[in-house]
Amino acid sequence: MNYRKLGKSGYDVSEIGIGCWQLGGDFGPVDDNRANQILRAADENQINFWDTADVYGAGLSEQRIGNYTRENPAARFIATKVGRDGQLFPNDYTKAKVKANLAGSVKRLGVEALDLAQLHCVPTDVLKAGDLLAWMEDFQQEGLIKHFGVSVETMDEALFAVKHPKLTSIQTIFNLFRQDQATELFPIAQENNVGIIVRLPLASGVLSGKMKKSQTFAETDHRNYNKDGAAFSVGETFSGIPFTTAVDLADELKTMAPQDMTLVQLAMRWILDHPAVSTVITGASRPEQVKENVTVSALSPLSSALHEALKQFYFNKVKQHVRGVM
Repeated sequence: MNYRKLGKSGYDVSEIGIGCWQLGGDFGPVDDNRANQILRAADENQINFWDTADVYGAGLSEQRIGNYTRENPAARFIATKVGRDGQLFPNDYTKAKVKANLAGSVKRLGVEALDLAQLHCVPTDVLKAGDLLAWMEDFQQEGLIKHFGVSVETMDEALFAVKHPKLTSIQTIFNLFRQDQATELFPIAQENNVGIIVRLPLASGVLSGKMKKSQTFAETDHRNYNKDGAAFSVGETFSGIPFTTAVDLADELKTMAPQDMTLVQLAMRWILDHPAVSTVITGASRPEQVKENVTVSALSPLSSALHEALKQFYFNKVKQHVRGVM
């Protein structure tokens, strides 16, 4: 596993991180034993960046991480998120409530202070009002959190937050179906020593290249109920591209991959080839998936010719289909 600095934290995080939303059962049941197997696989494969949130399973993901780490102490960087709890979102944010939620995360994770607390896709107007970022700075000074960042839905939100003098990181959607950050956000992030945490690297799984147009998803899966943006930002699901179109585009991308590389590896290696990226968070519902994901860190960078071809593919064939605000 290779490691990179995470912005102002100065901490070396694994290029491949693990997203722990599945540990909250958000994509179906994951029992305690399976959760421990996934976390153990992360340890065994030198993944030291773990990402969770207070709303994943109403705290269950954090609780399972806390239980596991107490029994298996090691050097890890555990990031959580705050701001989407129903007591706060969308317009009832107070300093006391945010602090209480962060204190709850501290308790569930079993730590003295949070390594990284990220504002969790809060409404744009709330973020831009500035109170939340000021409160996070206060919580940092108080020792409740060590570092703070933002997880955002749009470029506009990222460009607003990136220049905050104390901001450590920005978690953003970035993948072969969403490439604009490479030129619009990443240079500014590097100038301001803000680490980039990439989420949805496979565009809700469609960039695995394994999905068919006839595929169906469970009623509780956002790939079912939010496929057209009915529940939240449409950009969160298949990067805003209609599902059948996304499948066609993914199938075409498979023909562009080197012969010895799967589409998953192509998509992930492409992300890591951007030096502004600190880590890529990938989910896993099985320990075997963790092992598969980490192999990308050891792959050689893609050729400049392939990078150019993938860029042209995005701007000529993909971007026109992206719905919602990027």
